[in-house]
Amino acid sequence: MIDGKLIADGIRSRIASEVGRMKNSIDRIPGLAVIMVGWRKDSETYVRNKMKACEEAGIKSVLAQLPNDCSEDDILKALLSFENDPSIHGILVQLPLPNVTTQSCSLIYSLWQHLNEERILNALSLEKDVDGFHPLNMGNLAMRGREPLFIPCTPKGCVELLIRSGIDIMGRKAVVIGRSNIVGLPTFLLLQRHHATVSVVHAFTKNPEEITREADIVVTAAGVPNLVRGSWLKPGAVIIDVGTHPIEDPNHEHGYRLLGDVCYEEAVQVASALTPVPGGVGPMTIAMLLSNTLDAAKRAYDFS
Repeated sequence: MIDGKLIADGIRSRIASEVGRMKNSIDRIPGLAVIMVGWRKDSETYVRNKMKACEEAGIKSVLAQLPNDCSEDDILKALLSFENDPSIHGILVQLPLPNVTTQSCSLIYSLWQHLNEERILNALSLEKDVDGFHPLNMGNLAMRGREPLFIPCTPKGCVELLIRSGIDIMGRKAVVIGRSNIVGLPTFLLLQRHHATVSVVHAFTKNPEEITREADIVVTAAGVPNLVRGSWLKPGAVIIDVGTHPIEDPNHEHGYRLLGDVCYEEAVQVASALTPVPGGVGPMTIAMLLSNTLDAAKRAYDFS
C-alpha cells in the first residue's frame, strides 16, 4: 500500500518549518484565499480540510463563500479583492462551479455558466494560480523547455507519490484513465515530463481493458466507482487511484464509506503497489496546495 497520508504528513511538516523560518526571518507568512460558490457537501469538506491544513502549517487562509445564485461579477469581485491583497499569495476557485441555479434554467444557460467558469479561471493572475489551472500554466506544462509556475495539485501529488515510493517512471508504460482538465490531462502531461510512455483512456476508447492491461503505471481519475477490475491490470502494475465516491453505509461511522475508481479487493491481488481510498491521493493534493502556496509567497517576497 502506498500510504499517501504518511508521505503527505512528512511534506506538510517540512512546509510548516519553512513557514516558520519565513516568519522569523522577514515577519511574513504565506496567504491562501479560497472562493467557494454554493454548498456542495463534498466541496465544503474539501475546503474545510484545506483551511485546516493551512492553519496547521502556519499559513493564513481566507474563505469567500458565495451563494449558488451569485453572478459572475460577484465571483470576479471577490477574486479581484484577493488579487489586490499583498498578504494573499494564492487564490483557489473551488471547482466545480454550479452550472444550474434554478429549475427553469435552459440548456443554453447551463452552457453559458460553463463558459463563465473558464472566464473566471482566466481572470486569475498567473502568479497566484496555486491550483495550476491558468491556461499559461497548463500550456507551459505541455511544452518542452518551458516551466509552469505551478503544477496542478492532484497530478503533482500523484507523481510525487510515485517518486517518494521509489517507483521508476522513466521509460515505463503508463495509462491515465480520464481526461479532465483538473486531473487527467495534466497528469498525462506531467508523466510525459518524467519520460513515461503515456496513453489516455476515456469514454470513447475502444478496448480500454486491453490498453490498461499493458501499463506498468495506472492513474485512474474516471469518476466511476470500481470501474477498474483486477482483470484490467498487468501483474505487478502500480496503481494510483484518484477516484473518491461516497457510498451510503449505515454501518459506517459517518453513514457512508468511500470507494475509488479501482476495485481494491481485486487490484490488491494483482498490483505491486496501490493507493487506498481514502488515505492515498487526497492528503497529497492538500500537501501540494500548501507547497504551491509557499512557493508563491517565496516568489513574492524574494525569499529563499
